[in-house]
Amino acid sequence: MTSPVGFTLVQLRYFLVAAERGSMTEASAELHIAQSAVSTAVHNLERDLRVQLFIRRRGRGLTLTPAGERLRQQARELLGRAREVEREARGGGESLSGPVAVGCFVTLAPYYLPPLFSECTRRHPGIEIDVVEAETDQLVQALAAGRIDFALTYDLGLSAEPDLRGETIARAPAYVIVSADHPLAGQGSVELAELSAEPLVLLDLPHSRDYFRSLVAATGTAPDVRYRTQSYETVRSLVARGLGYSVLNQRPATSQTYGGGEVAELQLRDSGPPLEVKIATVGSVTQTARARAVMDVLREITTRRTEA
Repeated sequence: MTSPVGFTLVQLRYFLVAAERGSMTEASAELHIAQSAVSTAVHNLERDLRVQLFIRRRGRGLTLTPAGERLRQQARELLGRAREVEREARGGGESLSGPVAVGCFVTLAPYYLPPLFSECTRRHPGIEIDVVEAETDQLVQALAAGRIDFALTYDLGLSAEPDLRGETIARAPAYVIVSADHPLAGQGSVELAELSAEPLVLLDLPHSRDYFRSLVAATGTAPDVRYRTQSYETVRSLVARGLGYSVLNQRPATSQTYGGGEVAELQLRDSGPPLEVKIATVGSVTQTARARAVMDVLREITTRRTEA
């Protein structure tokens, strides 16, 4: 006969909220229960597991111990599985339902999220997709904290995270945009060295900025960064005004910009390897059935885009 488990799912839930909030007080507010109930649950969990999960410092909140960090990942996975068991036991196993939290790199969102929402609504109407649009570092943090199930992002800094697993679903080569009346606009392709004397309009996002600048620097010239912006469309609008050229990866369906101008796309003959678009997950976490279903839809959408 199997020995009974000495802790409860309620204890794990209270522990997980306290770990993510870094405070018993904030955890009790989120859970809408007394702080003493959270403290008692965590204390009993530590007693049952015979480990210290938090370092408690007056006025500085809670810090997870190494044992606490390990339990946070395991508790997140166990609670997710428990919710699936509950739904199946209630007869909800025939169709997928419930929330899926998706992280998406900001410049990829306009290209991937609309078809993802549309297709998932058609196939899995019971799934509720919540999206976090952010940069790579923020997506990595959200994955580690369990705030998102998976992330769609470029492979910019992911390889430095040992617990993350990345699956390449697309490749996006760099290309140049210039204004529609630029002397090179009708050329079709270009080398970055041909634009070395012109100002660069930089998409100024972490990792992205280093990637774009490195492409120009590889030509042996220092990029003349005249304008910076964190908005993809602002980059295009500035270029359409003739204020410089830019290097991007995702290609809009139209050459028109929000400001009414027009840009011309030029293939880069010296762009180097393309950026890889990846589905990033935490390797130690088993994905829920509904998260796997959403990722399958995303793979299909990407395949269709590649073949089009």
